[in-house]
Amino acid sequence: MQTWEAIRSRRDVRSFEDRQIADDHLDEILESGRRSPSSQNWQPWDFILVRQRDQLLQLSHVWRGAGHVAQAAAAIALIAPVPVDERQRDRLQYDLGQATMSIMLAAASLGVGSGHSSVGDQDLARTVLGLPGDKFCAYLISLGYPAGRPLTLIRRPDRRPFDEVVHRDRW
Repeated sequence: MQTWEAIRSRRDVRSFEDRQIADDHLDEILESGRRSPSSQNWQPWDFILVRQRDQLLQLSHVWRGAGHVAQAAAAIALIAPVPVDERQRDRLQYDLGQATMSIMLAAASLGVGSGHSSVGDQDLARTVLGLPGDKFCAYLISLGYPAGRPLTLIRRPDRRPFDEVVHRDRW
């Protein structure tokens, strides 16, 4: 799948087939996150790939909307340093957003669905993932092959009209 096709096919997937993802595909997805743009090339992220069913089940409890993690083939935990000030927090959120989208587009290009989740219970995430005290789990991205319907082009996306969103030269 080409980039433009992946962008037009990607959607949040919350229900997955009981099917593993090949190691080389997981590595490609992780590599896309590693190569993401970063403010001043900071690269503040670490990624933890989780495939053990018991860990996925535990991680599904870190946020009320993370239930999809329990049935995923894998999940990527985006780990970051605890920010020291507001400026670093803002840079961190921007960089993590770019890594998240890179990961999700790479997954879509391979026909792998993804869903994202916040992490509210940092103590549980820290215990499950074995994080050091100066790190936290910012987000989880569940991965798997979509149950029911594969990723295909979304011809009529549920988005505001192009002409309403795009302004040229001025508002």
